[in-house]
Amino acid sequence: MDVENLLFFAKQHIHSDHAKLLLAELLALNPLELLNHLHDEVPSEKIEIFKQEVIALENNKPLQYIFGHVNFYGNEFIVNENVLIPRFETEELVENTVKYIKQYFTKPVDIIDLGCGSGVIGITLEKKVSTNSVDLIDISPKALEVTHKNCAKLNSKATLIESDMFEKVEKKYDVIISNPPYIKTTEEIEDIVKNNEPHLALYAGVDGLDCYKKILGQATNHMKDKCLIAFEIGMTQANDIIALAYKYLKDIQVEVKKDLSGKDRMLFIFHNLV
Repeated sequence: MDVENLLFFAKQHIHSDHAKLLLAELLALNPLELLNHLHDEVPSEKIEIFKQEVIALENNKPLQYIFGHVNFYGNEFIVNENVLIPRFETEELVENTVKYIKQYFTKPVDIIDLGCGSGVIGITLEKKVSTNSVDLIDISPKALEVTHKNCAKLNSKATLIESDMFEKVEKKYDVIISNPPYIKTTEEIEDIVKNNEPHLALYAGVDGLDCYKKILGQATNHMKDKCLIAFEIGMTQANDIIALAYKYLKDIQVEVKKDLSGKDRMLFIFHNLV
């Protein structure tokens, strides 16, 4: 079967743009190049893989999981069903964190990424700022398998620790960063997310605040004299998390930043910095 016939098959099941993306990825071509290869015969093993991918996409499997990778802040990270698919909002969290690290710290920093998933946050920070150490923490051993692959792929020297947030962590840090689970257990979310992405990385109790309570309740033991805490948050959670910050921490200032959609998505806590 040639490229043209494969695309014809796929378009009966999925959008033509997605069909081109899938086939181009499989054949290691740019999607625009497919037009120059319409009559190329495709090996039988790749035909079978392509058909399976088309049906998976038709059944609402995310494209990123089918590809097995995603671009985050200019680097390609491995992803699968054991980790969340990184969002644009998380890139904004990293971008602002990089800015604050460069603004407030003159020496290499110790960073901890709590609930690291695929490791996109911690590994990206390691590449963007001067670090003394980067510790990547997750409760899920399957997620840490993905993190390990990304560390190897991107030449990261980060340390991986299987832990429920700070539970098995002893160090103190200049930067504590997390995109933790923050969805309420009763909250309705898109089926494609609910049916594919790991619930352990999505849900956080009846109010969605369980992980923030856990992190902020233990943070004092892991903060250096000057410390930046950076969170991705749900768009309605800012006031609740600010209250938690002032409940558990002293000598702080808090800033909430909006994402490009104008929603509250990032919260920064400055301890003896501003």
